Amino acid sequence: MSIKENFKMAIDSILANKMRSFLTMLGIIIGIAAVIAILAIGNGATSKITGTFDDLGASTISVSLSEDASRSDAFTDEDIQALKLSIPAITHISPDKTIQAFVESEFDKRSSLVLSGTPDMQYTNQAMESTLVYGRYFNETDYQDGKNVVVVSEDTAKALFNNRINIVGEKLVLSGNTGNSIRLRVIGVVKGTFDNLQGAFDITQIPVYLAIPLTTMSNLNPDVTTIESLTVQVTDKNSIESVSKQMVRLLETRHNTLGKDYCTATNFLQALDQVNSVLSLFVNFIAAVAAIALLVGGIGVMNIMLVSVTERTREIGTRKALGATTGTILMQFLMEAVVLSLIGGIIGLVLGILLAFGVGSALDIVPSITFTAVAAVLLFSTAVGIFFGIYPARKAAKLDPIEALRYE
Repeated sequence: MSIKENFKMAIDSILANKMRSFLTMLGIIIGIAAVIAILAIGNGATSKITGTFDDLGASTISVSLSEDASRSDAFTDEDIQALKLSIPAITHISPDKTIQAFVESEFDKRSSLVLSGTPDMQYTNQAMESTLVYGRYFNETDYQDGKNVVVVSEDTAKALFNNRINIVGEKLVLSGNTGNSIRLRVIGVVKGTFDNLQGAFDITQIPVYLAIPLTTMSNLNPDVTTIESLTVQVTDKNSIESVSKQMVRLLETRHNTLGKDYCTATNFLQALDQVNSVLSLFVNFIAAVAAIALLVGGIGVMNIMLVSVTERTREIGTRKALGATTGTILMQFLMEAVVLSLIGGIIGLVLGILLAFGVGSALDIVPSITFTAVAAVLLFSTAVGIFFGIYPARKAAKLDPIEALRYE
């Protein structure tokens, strides 16, 4: 008997018992749908995280003092200049110093995060946008003279000046934990830091952000201006590893600490690899748990095929009496189990895709469904049918035709 005829008989048998066939496939449908949805959302989340890291600065390196370094080993302005002159791949470099303080305008007083560094901080700072909306960023003269100037985000301007954005020229009072305070003049406003969070958080509960020269920070608190970390942006993320090694070697050479792990260099790509590894492990674990439903579905297929063999014992006996071989009967029931599993797999695949896009829409994630995943689902469904259909098919094929014809 040809595969086409076996396939037709399998479909006829399934359609003859629609409800029973559907209930048999239910475990496979649920398992496949869950696995597809989890993998699609997991891959989509991974892509989103990767994109976020690219936005934050995939070509950014953080250089910091190790725990063994002393305060006297702190970085200096001379170190910064030496790095820029010696390593052409460095486009921007700035100290990375952040403190918490209170900022006050004539309208409001808010908790703030004060970021300080060199003028290059406009591009290395990951907490504030680099795009200017009004005014300018502080320049080298402002930095060298320690001028009391400040750049704020649109969110900060709105929070402190009754929803106004262009506040260039306005005055702010910054108060530190030591009790000191300084008056700052706003010279620039950058694009909103939390534009993509509107509606997700109460903006009044989020600290406002300010950027000032590191030298100005010393007017507020001289103790916090020691440079213990640098943020570096390079021309190409492919050069990150080589630039990181060059910077560490140069800094340790300048401070006579070569080989003593004076400083360490890390980058977003390393963090991204770690995040992706953890996320992949988590997604695969959840998918494996969901795949247990496939095992249950396979057992259901085997169970219903055994019932089918029992119900059709006389039919099997008649077919054997008319000349059907053991292989023909085996192939007939095996094909029925495979078709049953494959239909369940296809239904599960469709439901999984719909579920993935539904959940992805709620989580603002674009699901990623690969051809490999689809092919794996269909192959796995077929494998389930073959594995769990072999025993019932063999049982049917081995029936003695005389005993089968006598079966009531």
